[in-house]
Amino acid sequence: MSRSRTAVLAALALVAGASGTALAVVPGDSGLAAVPCSVDYKVQNDWGSGFTAAVTVTNNSAAKSSWAVKWAYAGSQKVTNAWNAKVTQSGTTVTANNETYNGNLATGGSVSFGFQGTYSGSNAVPTAFTLDGVTCNVDGGTGPTDPGPTDPGTPSTRVDNPYAGAKVYVNPEWSANAAAEPGGSRISSQPTGVWLDRIAAINGTGGHMGLRAHLDAALAQKGSGEEVVQLVVYDLPGRDCSALASNGELGPTEIDKYKTQFIDPIAAILSDSKYASLRIVTTVEIDSLPNLVTNTGSRPTATPTCDTMKANGNYVKGVGYALNKLGAIPNVYNYIDAGHHGWLGWDDNFAASAQIMFQAANAEGATVDDVHGFITNTANYSALKENNFTINDQVAGKSVRESKWVDWNRYVDELSYAQAFRNQLVTTGFRSGIGMLIDTSRNGWGGSARPAGPGATTSVDTYVNGGRYDRRIHVGNWCNQSGAGLGERPKAAPAAGIDAYVWMKPPGESDGSSSAIANDEGKGFDRMCDPTYTGNPRNGNSMSGSLGNAPLSGHWFSAQFQQLLQNAYPAL
Repeated sequence: MSRSRTAVLAALALVAGASGTALAVVPGDSGLAAVPCSVDYKVQNDWGSGFTAAVTVTNNSAAKSSWAVKWAYAGSQKVTNAWNAKVTQSGTTVTANNETYNGNLATGGSVSFGFQGTYSGSNAVPTAFTLDGVTCNVDGGTGPTDPGPTDPGTPSTRVDNPYAGAKVYVNPEWSANAAAEPGGSRISSQPTGVWLDRIAAINGTGGHMGLRAHLDAALAQKGSGEEVVQLVVYDLPGRDCSALASNGELGPTEIDKYKTQFIDPIAAILSDSKYASLRIVTTVEIDSLPNLVTNTGSRPTATPTCDTMKANGNYVKGVGYALNKLGAIPNVYNYIDAGHHGWLGWDDNFAASAQIMFQAANAEGATVDDVHGFITNTANYSALKENNFTINDQVAGKSVRESKWVDWNRYVDELSYAQAFRNQLVTTGFRSGIGMLIDTSRNGWGGSARPAGPGATTSVDTYVNGGRYDRRIHVGNWCNQSGAGLGERPKAAPAAGIDAYVWMKPPGESDGSSSAIANDEGKGFDRMCDPTYTGNPRNGNSMSGSLGNAPLSGHWFSAQFQQLLQNAYPAL
């Protein structure tokens, strides 16, 4: 007798005993219809102090317009956040109520939800469940050492735009942080990027979900449709050579460690056939390759570390290796970071940056066919579209390009830059079908400070400064910017050449600490995150414009999150 069948008989006996009526069970499946419900509880990932689980409930009784599933833990397990159900816990008793969108449960129908939890000691699987107070059969009772089903479903077919017709993964950890904030529930169901920014992040650290846990949660969210998972692959040797807050754990020469301990393990997990039905978008190494153009040599913005990374070639090698290994996986879509208009929009940066990206795309066994597209404005604040002036405007006999804000840049916003840079990349040698992503997580610039129309035509500076949405002190300011707001909500194919607007940077996660904080994450203190800092050549020796009391990069920053909600555009 199978484990599942044994559980059915036990459940039937339990139901019979509760009613006081004798029940004869005969061989075959004729007794199964008498089971009012069944629950399949599976621990999908367990990292010793925390876990994720997926629960599927099947209703064999009358159709329901709402439902509640209950169980009790025998140990110390605590549910910390959940998806596709509203999960609460009192003592050891857990209750999962339907969301507004999945309350209907037909006779014979099933519903799935998932959650993350913590524990100490053992993580025993619950042995009894109820649906609306009625005891259910327990299917399988999968424990943390049981791999569960291995059927990956139908492998995802390669498509031109992975976002088209697909849901996008909602990170339950970010969602829980957002939902816990006043007003945060308005956006807590939005999809955001999962950052793999150090080796330990692959398996999960500090109680946080690892890569497999996120992919398992994505499968639970996926259902029968298509699902995109967004990953930020971000741990190059000598990472982000022009900024201390985002310096990484690997030194400039540790390219072999990057390959074998970071990229190879990620590729091994993404190659698992279990995840073949997911569309996996990888944002490959932000804030890297453009530094080799803009912050090296005789440039006034040059740094010794950037000179080192250009000389040893490890940025180019690392990106090439990542593209090669990840690009070999059929359902992975690589997008290379392409900076933003306030970094690469000038003539001496634009084409040269495309060239260095092409060089990386042909390094370490990679080819341009391993590149599906590019992403701009990752974790930055550049306005998507400046509607109150264009680069072609003339005021008081001067071009907008001559204004202090634009400073001879060819572009004034991200959409025009992304579309133009895409054309430059194709001219440089990338495939004509490449698509662009734009990170709109924090570039809304709404609220009371948003200009309603163009500035005064007294001078080109009053015209631009009075009309621009982007209220930063300088376009080179990048850390926890004061006054910023949530931008366009994520959407597929919003404009020509653009695969999607995305929230690759999770809103509310800090860019860097505003003062030095000791840590074991390889994150230094960058004065650009200090609101008292008066600047350097990379921001025109301007004030940093950053918020005070900020935590380490990637850590939750409640004050910034609240400001992003307040200044969202479109407004919430």
